[in-house]
Amino acid sequence: MKTLLYVDCCIRGRQSRTRRLAEYFLEKVPPQWKVQILELEAEGLHCLSGAFFQQREELLRMDERNHPRFRYAWQFAEADMVVFAAPLWDLSFPALLKIYIENISVKGITFETNAQGCYGICRARHMAFLTTRGGFYEGTPMEMGSRYLEAMAKFFGIPSYTCIAAEGLDMPTTDVEQSIMDACQRIEAWTAEAFYMA
Repeated sequence: MKTLLYVDCCIRGRQSRTRRLAEYFLEKVPPQWKVQILELEAEGLHCLSGAFFQQREELLRMDERNHPRFRYAWQFAEADMVVFAAPLWDLSFPALLKIYIENISVKGITFETNAQGCYGICRARHMAFLTTRGGFYEGTPMEMGSRYLEAMAKFFGIPSYTCIAAEGLDMPTTDVEQSIMDACQRIEAWTAEAFYMA
């Protein structure tokens, strides 16, 4: 059975418009896939600083990669597909998601190095980012969340990356429901292909 890791960073909870996209996506997951849901707000994640950072460095120096604090990295590395859900936040995404990425970026688990530099060793072939934006940012220098995650997909060795966004949701001329439904249609088209190819 293949595993889908769904990483939820919809910090508005039940009021989140991004979560509406994610819930639509989850309904499309084939029954033969095992879904692991990780709600970041419930995880009590810590950024890499102070004693927490020093512990990590010591564990890596001792090659103790099976320590419980690396469980997020192992979960990510072993997933067959990864889907993030987070809103546009200060031109990127909530800081909580960056903290999660810091915690999964572990040499020997999600990436390795050689004379040429870093290369990813994750199992997933597909990574997707579901997001909502109050304005229209697609294809502009102001949108940095998707570009960052696309770069991280390459860093982790995941060859296929897709971003599906509902945009302009806070603009007075936008039909919000239509924008969300358009994004859901793109999700449906993407899942039909991604799960077939995975």
